[in-house]
Amino acid sequence: QVFVGESGGGSVQAGDSVSLSCTATQYHAMGWFRQTAGDEREFIAGIGWPGTSIYYADSVKGRFTVSRDNAKSTVILQMNNLKPEDTAVYYCARSQASTPHRGTKFYNQWGQGTQITVSS
Repeated sequence: QVFVGESGGGSVQAGDSVSLSCTATQYHAMGWFRQTAGDEREFIAGIGWPGTSIYYADSVKGRFTVSRDNAKSTVILQMNNLKPEDTAVYYCARSQASTPHRGTKFYNQWGQGTQITVSS
């Protein structure tokens, strides 16, 4: 399965919802990260293979949900109740491992990134 980066994104209002998706390959954990200008790439959510291990950053817990549809080779990041501080470029990444990790070093394939802008 060829890894294909993120789809979705755009400009929304505070409180809105956005869903991002990307290719999820078999046996690999998948991670979602975000980055703003001048900052390091931040882990926000990860899901292992086949989907039983899920981790979230505290900043998005309760608002974001990560899931995977292994039959469709897709991982989805559902983002609800978006806030202006969620504004960033969002990246999907494929891990070398089957369990998710928070560090970027554990991921060897990255999408091109998609901009999410949340206005107040």
